[in-house]
Amino acid sequence: MSRYFVHPLPYREDPTARFARIAGAPGAVLLDAGRPGADRGRYDLMSAWPLAELAPSADESAKAFFARLRTALQSLGQAEAAEVPDLPFVGGLIGYLGYDLGRRIERLPQHSRDDIGLPDARVGLYAWALVTDHQLGSSQLVFHPRLEAAERQRLLALFEADEAPAPLPPFRLHAGFRPDLSREQYRQALERVQSYILAGDCYQVNYTQRFRAPCSGAPWQAYLALRAACPTPFAGYLGLGEGAILSLSPERFIRMHRRQVETRPIKGTRPRGRTPAEDAANAGELLASPKDRAENLMIVDLLRNDLGRSCTPGTVRVPELFALESYPNVHHLVSSVTGELAAGKDALDLLLGSFPGGSITGAPKVRAMQIIDELEPSRRGIYCGSLFYLDVRGELDSSITIRTLLVKDGQVSCWGGGGIVADSDWEAEYAESLTKVDVLLRTLERLGDRAPGGAP
Repeated sequence: MSRYFVHPLPYREDPTARFARIAGAPGAVLLDAGRPGADRGRYDLMSAWPLAELAPSADESAKAFFARLRTALQSLGQAEAAEVPDLPFVGGLIGYLGYDLGRRIERLPQHSRDDIGLPDARVGLYAWALVTDHQLGSSQLVFHPRLEAAERQRLLALFEADEAPAPLPPFRLHAGFRPDLSREQYRQALERVQSYILAGDCYQVNYTQRFRAPCSGAPWQAYLALRAACPTPFAGYLGLGEGAILSLSPERFIRMHRRQVETRPIKGTRPRGRTPAEDAANAGELLASPKDRAENLMIVDLLRNDLGRSCTPGTVRVPELFALESYPNVHHLVSSVTGELAAGKDALDLLLGSFPGGSITGAPKVRAMQIIDELEPSRRGIYCGSLFYLDVRGELDSSITIRTLLVKDGQVSCWGGGGIVADSDWEAEYAESLTKVDVLLRTLERLGDRAPGGAP
């Protein structure tokens, strides 16, 4: 087994200047802890120029696609540990899983239309990464032994060069964001969800609306503005060639470190207050809300079941329940579910058995997904999917791609939603769906000094 190579660089808390050097490269990806604005994430990880890219074929099941991912990961080969503690990634897979990959896992109807045309997944095989550990205050280039010496030297020169990268064209919208649904359509959909709940079909359904605007320019410039306005610990940028994924997610999906598994579902939201007193009152109301606590507990139970498919029986625990996490625009209620991966299982088994995340479907999961397909007019694409890495040692981390935008074919799309239960008030839910994405929409509308407009 060969050793991987590590080359230290000066520590930088903010990864954006370094990523700007590769932002236009094929397969450019940044998994971003949101520093210095956010403070919960430990690592930044960036890479580009993957050795291979994989996407599911037309009729391929998720299980068959994951088998191909496993083969690709194995083809890179193991790497012996170097004397660097806690490196999260030494070569492996990085990419996205779209929410609609779930159609390749469960049997779902085909009511919603695919009007964006984003592949259900796209995953690259990467032989290097620039990893920053904010806990240790270190940055280093990490090279898998498969990467040729000439490429290592090229990357060293790229990141140690003094000259700034060429400027990118500014990003701008050509009109304000507009919702796909009217308030009346939203109300009717929520009433339909509640009729299903009252009939005993389900307990909770996560319902979403989409906002869109025409745009031009470099998506990386948009991401820079968004991360400044809304720093989050599970953010990410992934170039797609025809556009990019811009994620400002506060939510971890699944992490696995040395076969110890954790998921951190978010369920329960209040807006930040305009004054310290109002802010504290909103947070206190969320923590004390029987409705939000009940919603959160439903999803915790669902995720205990999901993790139980791949974890050793008896190891699944709930060490944290109903914790408060606060972000620039909202307070969230967050819990933690943990377990130990069972013998004979790997990280891809774990992802397959848990995808898509229960916090963004509802409960029971499959019935909720069927109702989502019936009532949401268009497919979600990247929204409520995942950005993830999985390295050759089995180290995994992943986000739920909420607070996420897709730039593709001259259009930027953004989604906002929430969990609907029997006693949900449609107007309050509508307002919450706007609160969650308002800072993202308004930030982009302000770029280029264009006047805001759009979402009511």
